[in-house]
Amino acid sequence: MNNPTEQLQLTTFQWPQGFYSDGIAIGLGATAKKDFGWLVSVAPAAAAGTYTTNKFQAAPTALTKATIDSHHQLQAVVVNSAIANSCTGQQGETDALQEQTWIADKLDIAPHLVGVASTGLIGATLPMTKIQAGVTQLQQTTTMAVTEAVLTTDKKPKTASVQVLVNGQLVTISGFAKGSGMIHPKMATMLGFVTTDAAITGDLLQTTLSQTVDETFNQITVDGDTSTNDMVLAMANGQAGNQPLTQATDTDYATFKAGFSLVLKALAQQIAADGEGATKLVEVNVSGAETTADAQRVAKAVVGSNLTKAALYGEDPNWGRIIAAVGMVDAQMAVDHVGIWINGAQVVAHSEGTAFDPEVVSKAMQGPKVTIQVDLGVGVQTGQAWGCDLTYDYVKINASYHT
Repeated sequence: MNNPTEQLQLTTFQWPQGFYSDGIAIGLGATAKKDFGWLVSVAPAAAAGTYTTNKFQAAPTALTKATIDSHHQLQAVVVNSAIANSCTGQQGETDALQEQTWIADKLDIAPHLVGVASTGLIGATLPMTKIQAGVTQLQQTTTMAVTEAVLTTDKKPKTASVQVLVNGQLVTISGFAKGSGMIHPKMATMLGFVTTDAAITGDLLQTTLSQTVDETFNQITVDGDTSTNDMVLAMANGQAGNQPLTQATDTDYATFKAGFSLVLKALAQQIAADGEGATKLVEVNVSGAETTADAQRVAKAVVGSNLTKAALYGEDPNWGRIIAAVGMVDAQMAVDHVGIWINGAQVVAHSEGTAFDPEVVSKAMQGPKVTIQVDLGVGVQTGQAWGCDLTYDYVKINASYHT
């Protein structure tokens, strides 16, 4: 198998070797959708995580962070939607610990090998009788049902898989995520789970996850709000049989990281495209920056501007919204020489509007994706961010989320 990193492509979703899952409906919400599930490895896996920066971190999130920080391993993660188990005090902490214990007992493993993840309505406690019954029903299958069990206002599951060669062994990296509203991470606002059968140390997996999250999940925004619950977890169980990756200079680590990054990038884009009420995925590419950090800040500012998002929903090539968002960022730029393009059509040159046909550009904005390019004119660094348009349906969804 030819394996240069620049030729990596996503494949049909599949679980890596030694991973199983299940998702079922136990009546946690108002609908009959799947709302409870798990992800299980046949053996303890190296584990890493990134977590919400919201000060009101939910009980399951705090528990999972403490578990991974202490042992750097997981063998299972139990997930639920509909109820966040957030801002629930001591009862919430007790319930999260009970979930961890029930799953550990079912699998006959130590509790510190179990992570817990919840998403949904803040302030409600879990109905533990339903949770306990759900634990008894979970099976170790190879279905994708768990990818549905984590969804809330999402329109569909988000999944991605890639395969790479590591030390001559075929390695699979697969992930799934939920996220539609409350998306404005500095690690926050979604649940993401990445599994791989690669052998890699927990420390290197954590470094890989943290670096990749900064370039992917932390570069998406839907509405500027951050959640109390959310996190991205990675598990690597070593079942592919490659020589363990222990440091960034190891042979084929760059290939592994490229595959890992491709999966997270795909999931991040799917979350942005599935923003509550969204009709378009918006990608902002910034070039000509002095630093990568500057490029990322500018890209995130443009994709997060409500005025820009509303204009994109209206398919209005109002470049004034875009340049105003650029100008608000504390970043180096050639103020008299910024260029802006919308779906390939240049609308700004040297920080002034160019002669373009608004009807032609507006028509090009009617598709499911709009790409904005911004050239800051001061360097060679680049950055990306993803988001969506702002629609009437976003208000409708969130006006009645609680009721």
